[in-house]
Amino acid sequence: MTTTGTVLVTTDHLVPGDEVDVLLREAGWSTRHRPLRGARTEDDLVAALDGAAGALIANEPVTAAVLARAPRLRAVVRTGVGYDSVDVDAATAAGVSVSNLPGVNAGAVAEYTLALLLAQARRLVPVATAVAAGGWPREGGTELRGKTLGLVGLGAAARAVVPLAQAFGMRVVCTTGVPPAERDVPGVRFVELDELLATSDLVSVHTALTPRTRGLLDAAALARMKPTAHLVNTARGAVVDEAALADAVRAGRLAGAALDVTATEPLPADSPLRGVDGITVTSHLAGQTAEARRAAGLEGARELLAALRGEPRHSLNAHLIGRTP
Repeated sequence: MTTTGTVLVTTDHLVPGDEVDVLLREAGWSTRHRPLRGARTEDDLVAALDGAAGALIANEPVTAAVLARAPRLRAVVRTGVGYDSVDVDAATAAGVSVSNLPGVNAGAVAEYTLALLLAQARRLVPVATAVAAGGWPREGGTELRGKTLGLVGLGAAARAVVPLAQAFGMRVVCTTGVPPAERDVPGVRFVELDELLATSDLVSVHTALTPRTRGLLDAAALARMKPTAHLVNTARGAVVDEAALADAVRAGRLAGAALDVTATEPLPADSPLRGVDGITVTSHLAGQTAEARRAAGLEGARELLAALRGEPRHSLNAHLIGRTP
């Protein structure tokens, strides 16, 4: 088979010889696997992109500087929903299509969100840790039934959380920038952020990271929450002011938090989140089920092939490429 060119694959659960690799190769592309595990320097990413026309990427920074050093690149696809690691404006200027996969792991994220809510309410992590250390704690937790869950954002994952929370007997409120005509979620009451924070027993973050939402849950916002409330974040770490959150939990102004995402990943050794009783941090696993990974890999590969043909289905910027500023 004649090779059309090279595509880079950095998503760590995609490997040579798997069905995604076969799909790309059968379409005529040579694949180069450089899995992202931890941090990667700009030079390393540029070297990995050398000569590549397309890239199926993990959550790594594709900056203007990187794009300037990858002149053959035509399409980038994130094997997930968030795309804040990609400079979309710079990609547009460079003529590079950028796609994400909206909703591809919504079910997995929703289930993980419920797991974190349950873990916080029933104190599963501190109890298990104490037993492992030789203790036998008998402090009780609380039930989800009858509690109010506040959703910050109304994307696919948040929508998938709603019926699960309602099945547990929770009331659900939501704050969102989605237009009222598109808020077709039965049983959900839509409120402003201040009211949501003041009335919710548990708050779950599901908003994209944008200039408007960066640091949205800062010290002032956290101070509006009930001292008995818990915060859960499966969206993007930088939506939450981590130092302010650590201070609030340590001082007893907030009961606790469960975070699957942090502003810097992996979690730095000097992170203010470390060593705070009541705060649980997991390693960005909400969307990482076998089913979601398979769907994201295959859908990402199909989107990359479509984008390289000039026919992307989920491009964030294809409609802007080539326009005169």
